[in-house]
Order: sequence, then C-alpha cells, then structure tokens
Amino acid sequence: MNTIDTICAICTGTGGAISIIRISGTDALRTGAAIWQGCRELGHRTARQMLFGSSAGDPALAVYMPGPNSYTGDDVVEIHCHGGALAARRVLDAALANGARLAEPGEFTLRAFLNEKLDLVQAEAVGDIISAHSQMALNLAERQIAGRLSEKVSAMRGELVQLLAEVESRLDFGDEHLDWMPPDDIVLRLGDVLACGQELAATFDTGIILREGIRVVLAGRPNAGKSSLLNLLLGQDRAIVSQIPGTTRDTIEESAHLRGIPVRLTDTAGIRHADDYVERLGIDRSRSSIGTAQVVIWLLDASTAAPETEVLEMQTACAHPDRVIAAWNKIDLAGDRSLPQTEVATVRISVTENFGIDELLDRFEKMVWGKTHAEEPEVAVNARHQCLLKEASGALSEAISHTVDGCWELTAAALRQGITALGGITGETVDPDILENIFSKFCIGK
Repeated sequence: MNTIDTICAICTGTGGAISIIRISGTDALRTGAAIWQGCRELGHRTARQMLFGSSAGDPALAVYMPGPNSYTGDDVVEIHCHGGALAARRVLDAALANGARLAEPGEFTLRAFLNEKLDLVQAEAVGDIISAHSQMALNLAERQIAGRLSEKVSAMRGELVQLLAEVESRLDFGDEHLDWMPPDDIVLRLGDVLACGQELAATFDTGIILREGIRVVLAGRPNAGKSSLLNLLLGQDRAIVSQIPGTTRDTIEESAHLRGIPVRLTDTAGIRHADDYVERLGIDRSRSSIGTAQVVIWLLDASTAAPETEVLEMQTACAHPDRVIAAWNKIDLAGDRSLPQTEVATVRISVTENFGIDELLDRFEKMVWGKTHAEEPEVAVNARHQCLLKEASGALSEAISHTVDGCWELTAAALRQGITALGGITGETVDPDILENIFSKFCIGK
C-alpha cells in the first residue's frame, strides 16, 4: 500500500437505503468536484457542509472534509447516493475514471494510523467494532478505540523509558557519583510494570471469547429434549421437535447470545446405536461436534426407566468432563425419584415448563468466566498484543535480575527490548509487513 494515490471505495454494505462512496487523498477535492454537481461547489467555503446535488445522474449528497481534520488525516470527499449495488457502483466508476484508484482492504484506516489519527490498538478496534457479535464485545471495542488499552500500554512504556534513562546515565557517567536512584527502587518500579503487563496479558482469554465466541454443543440420547432446548435458547422454532426418537439426523448450528456471551449453538443427532445409514452419519457428526466443543450441555432424560444408561452414555462420549454440564431434563415428569450422580456440573430442568433454565445459564456462565455475572472487561488484549506483552514481560524479568546483579549494560539492553515490544502494541515500533497483515484483514472501504 502507498499513501500517495487518491483512493476511493464504497464504504457501506450492499442492500441499504443509502450508499457512501469515500474518496481520500491529495486529489480528493478535484475528483469529488468532477463527479458531483450542485448549486454550491465543493470547496473550502463549504467544508463540512452536506450539499445536495447529483452524481452519475442520481440525486446525491456530498461533503468535503479537508485534512488533517478527517478520518484518514488526508482530504476526504464523501458522496451519499441511493443504496443498491448499481447506483453506488456508477458513482465509484466515475471516481475511478477521474483519477482515483480503488482502495485496498483497510487502506483508509491504515492512512488514519500513518497520519497519527489512530494508534495501532485503536485501528484494530475499528475491525473489532465491525465484527462484534454481542453488546459486550461492541462495548469492549468502543473502549479500545477510545484509548483505554493504549493508555495503559503507553504508561508502561513511558515508565520504562524513564528507567532506561536512569540506567544509561549510570553507564555514561559512572565516575561522576551522581544522585542515582537506588537499585531496589528500580527493581520495585520494574516489578510494578511487569505486574501490569502480566495482568493485561491475562485478559486474552476474555478477549478471544468476546471476539470469537464459544462453541456450545447440545448433546444426549434421542428424545432427551435437545431441539426443544435449542428453540428455547434461540427464542424461535429453529429445530423440528417430535416425540419420535431420531428426528434430528444432522447437526443444526445457530448463533446466539447467552448471558452476553456470543455462542455458536449446535443441536446434534441423538447418541444411540442405529441401523439406519443416514442416522449413523448424523451420530458420527454429533460425536465430532462433541469432541471440538468448548462447552457441552448434555441432556439426560429424568423420566426414563434407566437413568444410569443416560449417565453412562454421557461419560463414554465426553472425553473432557470439565467442559460438560449435565442437565436432567423432564424433571417435571420424574416426581420424587432419586437420580444417579454424574460427577460433572449438574442441573435439573424442564424445557417444556421453562424450569431451571436460569440455573443452567448460571452454570454455563461460570464455566466460561470462572464465575457468574462477570463484569464487562475494561480492556482485553488480542493474540498479537498478548505475544508482545509476553515478550516484554520476559525482558523485564531479565532487567530485574540484571539490576539485582548490578549488570547495568544488560539491564539497559533488556529495557530496550521491553520498550520495543510495548511500542509494537501501539504501533510506535512495528514492521511494515505486520501493518500490511493487520490491515489486509479489514474490508474494502474501512
């Protein structure tokens, strides 16, 4: 990607009532003026005013936002035309014919980063906003783009820069006997930064849950109530429910939110011995889904004549009992009978009576977060951030050890490594190849 060309793209999804074509670069005003006409001309006198006119034969609004006070930091013209693929495409083609080139994925946001309108954490948060699958994930992305994580990382890096200056003064003026900071104080301050970095790195698990969601599989023997539970959790009749065992022959997947957690719910074919070839294929898929699930909700039939068989089937099918919640369903039909122990997290529910569902969701929430009613995270790092935080933590551990030993040259080298790693998070020290990899994952128009 270069930052010289004037670029353009449709920056709204197809099918909406309005489409927006964004033009950014040194020739944005010239290109915009060539493809849009109105009673008032686009220019500095009408900057940041929405003007009515037409573009490519279609009524359209246009606004000129001179840099550096624009999203990208360059001159920007946006043309708002009727929605639909054809109307927007005609305006885009006109912009391309008048000197602009089609923007590459993420190129508008890349320019915003290069022009210091956003740091790298905030730029990544733009992508998180677009891909957010839950309100909690959206709130997290908005806090990231507001600079919450950047502030923490910048504060850590600033502290290390100060300590590096202290250490380097010892190296440069070792014979001067200046009033240097005691080594114990340096170790203490390094320990505080190290603890902060480790705390941030520990938020990775929360971040990946909110960004990517949890794979939840509903499993059990035929007619245990899996499809009924799926419909209840989704709030719609997604799966066919029948008293005939084996109704579900294949896995059914749907996205949902359970206690604010984005999940991919999979309803599976009932686990049993089957002679029917198609049903056996469905059961094989069920076993495969159970093996890859992060959480398995196994429904047990509390009304069956042989509840021990239900438990044995679950224990045989589930290789990771720590991921399993056993739900004795149809508890309203079981009366006061004693049910076998399961040795996994267990609840008693009735899907038809909507009984025990809150307790089931409490168990699910606790399995995901380690507790129920988890507060929304202030910040949560992604995989790239976590890798750099671990690198910084390793460097700080070395710096502490070298400081204790009085090896100031090695302390300085370790501090520089930590500063570089933290700078990579916010983009102050980052390779161009990494930038291209990050922004190439964005959609065109962002």
